[in-house]
Amino acid sequence: MQTLRRQDLLDKIYMLPSENVAEIEDVVEFLRLRNEEDGLVKWAGRLSAQLFAKVWDNPENAEYDKL
Repeated sequence: MQTLRRQDLLDKIYMLPSENVAEIEDVVEFLRLRNEEDGLVKWAGRLSAQLFAKVWDNPENAEYDKL
């Protein structure tokens, strides 16, 4: 299914005038960078949660866990 959708999209791109191809490329690059950035944000969040767990999970701060 995914392959058919990609092929349909490529077929539509081929039907566009050449001056629109640069616009399509800009949109695709934007989406690629956004997805990459989202992945980096999620990765950084997981990494920082592991690091901060050592600081947050301790007996001195147990009272804050109840809030």
